[in-house]
Amino acid sequence: MSVKDRVIAIIAEQAVLEPSDVTMESTLEDLGIDSLGLVESIFAIEEAFDISVPFNANEPEESDFDISSVATIVAGIEKLISEQAK
Repeated sequence: MSVKDRVIAIIAEQAVLEPSDVTMESTLEDLGIDSLGLVESIFAIEEAFDISVPFNANEPEESDFDISSVATIVAGIEKLISEQAK
């Protein structure tokens, strides 16, 4: 399973949707994911990929991690995985 597919599966689970309902253009708001759901998604992603996501739930706008859409989240995760592999 690709990074993209795993991230979409995790986000879909948090949103109580089918993975096919989650597109790369979807925003978390579109999917009905609130701040608690976002934090749970980040934890699930960290666990699934054994990475640490630089995200501050108290100050999301201060984070280096772009959560504006599913595509930016996938890109951020892929970047973290490649950096960790070095």
